[in-house]
Amino acid sequence: MEIKMSNILYLECFSGISGDMMVGALIDAGLDMSHLSKEIEKLGLTGYKIGSRKVMAEAVSATKFDVEVTSKQKPRSYRDIKKIITGSSLSDKAKKMSLDIFKCVASAEARIHDCNIEEVHFHEVGAIDSIVDIVGTAIGIQYLKIDKVYCSKLPLGSGSINTSHGKLPIPAPATLEILKGVPVYQGDFDFEVITPTGAAIAKALADGFGKIPDIEIINTGYGAGSRNILMGDGAENINTGENAGSYSHRQGLPNVLRAVLGREVDIASNSKSLYSNTSGKPAYIGDTIMLSTNIDDSTPEIMGYVMEELNTKKGVLDGWFEHIYMKKNRPAFKLCIICTLQEENNIAEMIFKETSTLGIRRETVNRYCLERQKQTVKLPYGEIEIKVAKLNGEIVNSSPEYESCKKLAKKTGRPLKDIYRDAVLFLSKI
Repeated sequence: MEIKMSNILYLECFSGISGDMMVGALIDAGLDMSHLSKEIEKLGLTGYKIGSRKVMAEAVSATKFDVEVTSKQKPRSYRDIKKIITGSSLSDKAKKMSLDIFKCVASAEARIHDCNIEEVHFHEVGAIDSIVDIVGTAIGIQYLKIDKVYCSKLPLGSGSINTSHGKLPIPAPATLEILKGVPVYQGDFDFEVITPTGAAIAKALADGFGKIPDIEIINTGYGAGSRNILMGDGAENINTGENAGSYSHRQGLPNVLRAVLGREVDIASNSKSLYSNTSGKPAYIGDTIMLSTNIDDSTPEIMGYVMEELNTKKGVLDGWFEHIYMKKNRPAFKLCIICTLQEENNIAEMIFKETSTLGIRRETVNRYCLERQKQTVKLPYGEIEIKVAKLNGEIVNSSPEYESCKKLAKKTGRPLKDIYRDAVLFLSKI
């Protein structure tokens, strides 16, 4: 069975995240501007122009996405925006993502202002530029065929900001409400680095927060913010505001959102990019997860079934039992599973559903792995697969694949032990 590898988008928010930075990063990573423009037109809105341009943020080339408002816009409620999106001819996927992001903002605003979510009136986020940023993000995610989104932890910033509600602390109350459940850190920024739109995009779309998952990198994109974008050859300077320039000079960071596009690496299927390298030395595998739990109230039949099912699940790298004694001297199973960061939530959910455990321990584990290759060899009565492991270019281990040998045994009627013996004899000659 062929397993489809997911396309991953990782958002590295070292300088924060906003709607225009997000769309700029997607354009920089490959989103076609003409496609974006045509799709946004499906909203049926007027009084704006969109464009993108290459700029320099410190020494980093980035894309700045601009929405120019050409006529006065009236405030819109959450109900108004839902009507605009659902009534458009956008794809169902783009509609759902857009509505999820807006609902994230509306729920926070309703909580802060103590009102019904349907009656929430957006000001900054209801403006045409924010609508374009949010819907443009959804269009870009679909255009780039992104299956999963992951995000770094988010810097909060500090200070105060003038809004339609008056002067508010940074982060704005709505932003902080949106970020419930999201890992954050203070950051040495005395201005706003996470806008409500940016917070909602991260919260609504991210499948997880933390370090970048194991991926094969395909492309990167940089979306520029509006502070301290420095002049460079063939690029514009877009410094704006009286504090422009203080950010990057103090921090030494470009004011950009970095988008990393990659393809999910399935470690369990012996992916070449994980198990081999140019030096021939063992490949270092980082950020795999070990889940474990102790169970003393289940039968061997059930636990055997659980392990069998887990070992066929996508993302599981290894699984085993340890026999232990628990309180009251009860014999018990310790179930241990090593899995990928991307699939740990699905695997933990399966353990909860299939066993009687009430809790699962989680720890990050790092590994060294030899370069591995699967090869097909011909025996006199059929073909089997073998696994070959190399160190410094030399074969140090080889073994027949059990499932392959079992399949041939059933097909030919030969004893499995005879097939193993013949396979080992063959391997001794290579």
